[in-house]
Amino acid sequence: MEALRQDDPRRFGRFTALARFHEGASAVRYVARDTASGEVALITAARPELAGVPAYRRRFQAEARTAERLAGGWVAAPLDTGEEPETPADGPETLWTAAGYVPALPLAEAIGIAGPLDERALRILGAGIAEILSRVHAAGAVLQGLAPGTVLLAADGPRLTAFGPLGAAASAEARPGGQLSVRLGYLTPEQIEGKEVSAASDLFVLGLLLAYAATGTTPFTEGPAEEAARRIAGDEPELDAVPEALRELITNCLAKDPAARPTAGTVAAELALEGAAGLARGGWLPERLAAAVADQEARVLALEAPEENPDTPEKTPAPVSAEAPEPVEDTAAPQPAEGTTAPQSEDAQPEDAAPVDAPAAPVETSVAPAPAGSPATAEPEDARPVDAPAPREPAASAAGGDGDIGEDRGTTRFLNTGPRPPQNDRPTTQLSLPAELVAPPGTAPAPVAQPIPPALPVAPVAPQHPGPTHGGPAPYPAAALPAGPAGSGGAGGGPMVSLPLPPAPAPVPDPAASRRTLLTIAAAAVGGLIVGGGSVAALGSGDTAVATDDKPAPKPRRTLPGQPPEPRWIYTHPASESSPLTTAVWRDKLLLVTSESQASAVDLRTGKRLWQRADGAKGQAALAAGADLVFVASPSEFLWLSPKNGKVVHRVRYTDAFADLPGLAVGPLAGNSGPVVWFTGSHTVTVKAPKPKKGKKKGKDKEVVQAHFFAYDIVQRKELWRTPVPAGRAPGTPAYRVVVDRSADVLVRQDAVSLTAAEVKAAKGKGSIRSFDQKTGKLLWTKQYAAVSPEAATGGDEDGTLYAAVGKDLQAFETDTTKPLWRVEGSDGSVFGTPLVAGPLIHTTERSQLVGAVERESGRLVWRRSTEVPGTGNAPSLTLSGSEKTLVAADAVQVTAFSAADGERLWKFQDIGSADPKGATVSAPYRALAAGETVVVQRDRAFYAFPVA
Repeated sequence: MEALRQDDPRRFGRFTALARFHEGASAVRYVARDTASGEVALITAARPELAGVPAYRRRFQAEARTAERLAGGWVAAPLDTGEEPETPADGPETLWTAAGYVPALPLAEAIGIAGPLDERALRILGAGIAEILSRVHAAGAVLQGLAPGTVLLAADGPRLTAFGPLGAAASAEARPGGQLSVRLGYLTPEQIEGKEVSAASDLFVLGLLLAYAATGTTPFTEGPAEEAARRIAGDEPELDAVPEALRELITNCLAKDPAARPTAGTVAAELALEGAAGLARGGWLPERLAAAVADQEARVLALEAPEENPDTPEKTPAPVSAEAPEPVEDTAAPQPAEGTTAPQSEDAQPEDAAPVDAPAAPVETSVAPAPAGSPATAEPEDARPVDAPAPREPAASAAGGDGDIGEDRGTTRFLNTGPRPPQNDRPTTQLSLPAELVAPPGTAPAPVAQPIPPALPVAPVAPQHPGPTHGGPAPYPAAALPAGPAGSGGAGGGPMVSLPLPPAPAPVPDPAASRRTLLTIAAAAVGGLIVGGGSVAALGSGDTAVATDDKPAPKPRRTLPGQPPEPRWIYTHPASESSPLTTAVWRDKLLLVTSESQASAVDLRTGKRLWQRADGAKGQAALAAGADLVFVASPSEFLWLSPKNGKVVHRVRYTDAFADLPGLAVGPLAGNSGPVVWFTGSHTVTVKAPKPKKGKKKGKDKEVVQAHFFAYDIVQRKELWRTPVPAGRAPGTPAYRVVVDRSADVLVRQDAVSLTAAEVKAAKGKGSIRSFDQKTGKLLWTKQYAAVSPEAATGGDEDGTLYAAVGKDLQAFETDTTKPLWRVEGSDGSVFGTPLVAGPLIHTTERSQLVGAVERESGRLVWRRSTEVPGTGNAPSLTLSGSEKTLVAADAVQVTAFSAADGERLWKFQDIGSADPKGATVSAPYRALAAGETVVVQRDRAFYAFPVA
């Protein structure tokens, strides 16, 4: 930290700046205090020379939205987005965000203080970051925000502070002509080959990050710098200094083939099965780092607001340099609203990947000494692109408009359909940034007290191909060319590894291209962790573009494949209350949540909690009792609650309703149909010992459990019938589940866990189905079906067909005769879960994570798709949307949505929920509940309402 400078802003909305916290390549972070609450916050403010570049603003705002969506767990919750629509057009640009302050050290600083981390700390660090990546990747996105400067070490676990390439930039600079030069420091093997970045690219960088944290250096530093690209593409990493228990996992992350790298979820589980928060409980930082974090916190809390100078800016940085082009409104196509997609044809190249018709500005490079103790001995201060005319924009993007990224892409690169040449080079991240590299151009580095070690060899620059280019780097490194004494950049210039760009089809001239803002990205040789460099590539254009014809604007882009829709709302069950026990939807209006302490209702339209009622504690799934009451079965009574305020309207205690069954214990609800609910109950009776014969002692009385199966009308509030059934395993109440409700009878089966030992022995490995008369409750029959086991998943339909798992297959039976009808083969080593009947189809689910659809009548397989969850577990549970067009599969790892008709995989969702780093690790499986055009996804305390077809 350092004191505020004279030209630093003093106010950011409701926050008063206290001190400079950290100066990065693209933004400055300030410690600030909320003037109303006194809460300490960290403000991230755009550099004034960058804030006016439209492409920068869009990326900054997109990454801020990504941070907002990831808030919770290891991502600090945002407090303010800094949006100030009232800012006058001719006033200074305002671009900042505020997040809660957490005392923490950047990883690079922590390594400098205490050296490499031990194995336990590495596990916590890697698991925490992998948990964040898992959430990002489940949305079909890529983070590209990992670096030693963006990962912080706090007392309770790691934190991530960058959510895209801007946050992880090694340097960023506004250039004459409205250009923005942003440099990152790492290429992955697939990028060197000219391929797209993917979720696996983040895993490669995570492997580099963990190797750095374990050793203090990169696994790819050895060898001549000019061969950096070749080494990362072909050499094996040096991991001898990595703890042996972690070596294999990090090696897998650094696999050259992206398909061979583990998923983020796998990495998180292998590093900390109990979760990073669970493993970090009790402290995880070495003593020196813990002391440094505590010292930082004490200094921050002691800060006082400096006296304001009337000449200092009040809110944000000074106006943008006059060299930047004046914005011109784009009249060709409407700007998309925040969170929507920007116009683009299906085969069009992404706007921010399209080269533009503007010459690349020459840049200077120089070599600067590294600070003492850094992993490298010396590195270039500012590796910049060489002189070369920039490519012209392809015709596909000429009418694209403004070059905006459209939807929030702070965590992803752009996915398109159809064939196309390799995309532009997209460096993932740099893994170290010495202080010298963020100094303004021309500023001499601070003197170093220690002797300066010899400089590393520098990499010559390969020439850029003049003229039009398309896509990205060629699938091979460029041949290295000799460099002059100061590198090929000229006097004082520092070289970088560069890759050639393949030629492109002849573009259509764009007269407006010269006015577009150019965002270029190149890989900079920085921080001693440099493993490669990248070519200059255009990533976006400003909002000054004007259409060159009168064609209508293209339709908005489709949502990225695999990316879930934005939730209508997110609700988090309060941490001060016990975790939810049951959840249910009431008439598509309320989400009813019961817990150990109470029942509560959430408005399905807004996600706001409406009421809570202690009477409903430990209640079972809420049901609709008529049009205006909520029915809840608690352990001791039936309750009818008002949906408006939760007030108890009616109450029927079991001791009153079933007075002839004293001490009745009501089991789980077996099922319901309209106003009728079925459930089991048991109570204990004393059976007197028979009168003994003359001369014999009287025997002891016996305590016997008697069980019944009940039907109860929750609208009329009366018992319809009861029938005696065999008692279950202690404490005695059998657990029934309704398989199918038919007009004449109701078919039930008993959960295997509640069978007595005698029943299990008598069944001989086969399960039974019982039929009870709908009107009287009389037991009509009990049947077994082929080799269907007591644990096998079963389902049925009103037409008289029973569907059950038999071995690895799914088989259909005629219910009344047990005659087999058809069989669907399953996966080897897997079993089917409970099927879901929907019209002419049966939706199937397997432990092998396959979900499908089968014709009810014939057993013909209509479609079968994988959720792509690695490994096997329980079969995903299935939920159909209200229209029955969307099938949602929920398991312990994620939620996957399919088109019910043809099995098209629509999107995936994964989240660690509302995990508190100081609290218990979230390990609950996902659940999905349908409510009209919404599917509510639950994981423990977190609820997400997704719109569905």
